[in-house]
Amino acid sequence: MTTRPSDQWLQLGFDISADETDALAEALESAGALSVTLQDSGDDPIYEPKPGASVLWPTTHVVGLFAPDADPQRILKAVQVTLGLDDIPGCRIRRLADRVWERVWMDHFRPLRFGDRLWIVPSGYDPPQPDAVNLFLDPGLAFGTGTHATTALCLEWLERHPPIGEDVIDYGCGSGILAIAAARLGARHVRAVDIDEQALRATCDNAARNDVAERITAALPERLGDASADCLIANILARPLVELAPRFAALLRRGGRLVLSGILTTQRDEVLAAYQGRFRFHGEARRDDWLRLELICT
Repeated sequence: MTTRPSDQWLQLGFDISADETDALAEALESAGALSVTLQDSGDDPIYEPKPGASVLWPTTHVVGLFAPDADPQRILKAVQVTLGLDDIPGCRIRRLADRVWERVWMDHFRPLRFGDRLWIVPSGYDPPQPDAVNLFLDPGLAFGTGTHATTALCLEWLERHPPIGEDVIDYGCGSGILAIAAARLGARHVRAVDIDEQALRATCDNAARNDVAERITAALPERLGDASADCLIANILARPLVELAPRFAALLRRGGRLVLSGILTTQRDEVLAAYQGRFRFHGEARRDDWLRLELICT
């Protein structure tokens, strides 16, 4: 079937410097953009921004999506006027066929196995091993679908060390993938913690979908109280891991296991130094440039 021009969305893309990104995004929205997205224009990974810093690349690709009947020349003129520019160089104009974009996104995901018996199964797929431990989880706005190396390292650890009958804390829960995996692998109760309330909602929704809602409590860090655990998993970033070392020591029972991920290999020594005196090093694993550390609370 041929796609008619009236069925095609208008997309305008610009490569600009980071300090111009906000102004251009606002100008595109004022010109009628249905959505504005920011992408890496080159190959400049951002691993850990400074606190309060905007997560932008040195050169950012800004994309505005407009209705099919939008006039690209009128939009460019409006953006010029808003920004006070004589012209806007380097604009790329494309037409996109109307599609079910959520499904297009989902098509990039397949069931993933971690260890021998733990699977992440997206919507539309049957579990490859029906008798395995299957987690039903789709990509969403909250971080954590098992595709990133740091999450995969934690899932593999959980599969090899099932927390049967234990109290577990998933600190920085994102989508709740680690909390749900811990519950499905036998944890007595899991506290899922995140600073983002959207992540907490996603965790509760995913826990219900996987029939473990009664064993998972989602909460902001300040509402964790004096909880204690046999196992704590934190898949966040090195800086907060360093800062949270005293808090994790207070949350873990003596002999409790601490699993830290989200650490670049170059940050290993800094993170370990923060836990000296409170924890005993027990092992590590690496994937790509990322590291998982296991420690025992003393």
